[in-house]
Amino acid sequence: MPSSVLNVTVDCADPYTLCRFWSQVTGKPMPDTDQPGDEEVGFELNDGTNLLFIRVPEPKTVKNRLHLCLQPDIPRDEEVERLLGLGATLYDDLRNPDGTGWVVLADPEGNEFCVLRSAAERAATS
Repeated sequence: MPSSVLNVTVDCADPYTLCRFWSQVTGKPMPDTDQPGDEEVGFELNDGTNLLFIRVPEPKTVKNRLHLCLQPDIPRDEEVERLLGLGATLYDDLRNPDGTGWVVLADPEGNEFCVLRSAAERAATS
């Protein structure tokens, strides 16, 4: 039998703050038991996989080798603005004049992630 992914783990300096950011990004609640100062916090995504944040002593120094790609329910550009308002920063803008493409953002600790077009936007251009 094959293995299943139980956790996607992010090493970070402040697990609680980063978890709170990603909880807002995904709309998934953090457990009430997670508190500021905890060494490990996380929450469950749609399919039972957990997004887990673990405190490590060293800072992030290079580009991620693994990152998340988000497909929002709302138009991509609206989601990018929402995420910037939550504390993300623009890393790279790969949007095309025809509306295709994506945006690379970074979370508050500099971890890169992509915002793709919504399913409706993809269907409208296929």
